[in-house]
Amino acid sequence: MSTLLRSIPLGGLALAVGLAMHGNVLAQDHSQHGAPAPVSGQQDHSTHTQHTPPPEKTGDEHSGHEGHETATDKDDSGEAQDHGSMDHGSMDHGSMDHGSMDHSAMGHQMLPSTQPKTPIPPVTDADRQAAFPPLQHHMQHAKELNTYLAFNRLEGWDADHGSGQAWEAQGWVGSDLNRLWLRSEGERVDSHTESADLEALYGRSVSPWWDVVAGIKHDFKPGDSQTWAAFGVQGLAPYKFEVQATAYVGESGRTALNLEAEYELLLTNRLILQPLVEVDVYGKDDPQRGIGSGLSTVEAGLRLRYEFTRRFAPYIGVVHERSFGDTADFRTDEGEDTRDTRWVAGVRVWF
Repeated sequence: MSTLLRSIPLGGLALAVGLAMHGNVLAQDHSQHGAPAPVSGQQDHSTHTQHTPPPEKTGDEHSGHEGHETATDKDDSGEAQDHGSMDHGSMDHGSMDHGSMDHSAMGHQMLPSTQPKTPIPPVTDADRQAAFPPLQHHMQHAKELNTYLAFNRLEGWDADHGSGQAWEAQGWVGSDLNRLWLRSEGERVDSHTESADLEALYGRSVSPWWDVVAGIKHDFKPGDSQTWAAFGVQGLAPYKFEVQATAYVGESGRTALNLEAEYELLLTNRLILQPLVEVDVYGKDDPQRGIGSGLSTVEAGLRLRYEFTRRFAPYIGVVHERSFGDTADFRTDEGEDTRDTRWVAGVRVWF
């Protein structure tokens, strides 16, 4: 043997040792990775001593791995089929964290859970009693009979042709549906009553915002007193305009129509600006009272009040009144102006 080694050159000996070591490494590598034998083309599963089959399905979170039994499948010819880039044969499924895997990206669908994570305790009698305690106080209904009285305008002025006072008041007694309305309006100039009237009307609510009224009106001044039958509506029009329209039928076929509209503009919670327009129309001439047929008078006012309380509010304002048609002619004949502008100051109160 020694003679044989001495006869081999040193370079050839080194090459032989290297080839032998390389063959041992390749053999060890194939045995560890389970590479298929080059002769038969089949995988050598004898080295998979640590790979155990997956556990049976228990209905837990791994139940979505249906059909995932082996790393490779064979077709009818016996050739190995590659199902992806993952080498399932060399994977250790026992050490894998299936809870952190994205099963939707792998084509597996997780079955929805029908049970809550935290169990809901059953409802007890104590829970029902705490949720629905016995009522100690019953709702109190409003009184069937109520009253209201307000002086919307109680004012005075001082002008070149004299001082004067004016009032407008209304009130009612009754329920939310049926009421007896009282309305009064008048004016005094230099301690002399120029006009005064009183209305008594039955009012019936026909909607949350409107009432129909019917009754009588009695004029004390100007001229001799007279009585009218009255019919009308009153309420809150769109955009919060308070509207009052009343038609009158008097003696000898006399007719009249009164229209009034006002609006309250809240500058602050207490400071309120109130414009008002009032129009009077008559069907016949009445020379005794200085009233002409057609459009008789138009009055426009602008009042600014400050509500110390809802029941008490002083105000200042300006009022302009103008007469038209035959009414203007009657006033001219009496030496009166057909137009009048005055500054007023007053108070608005209600009870």
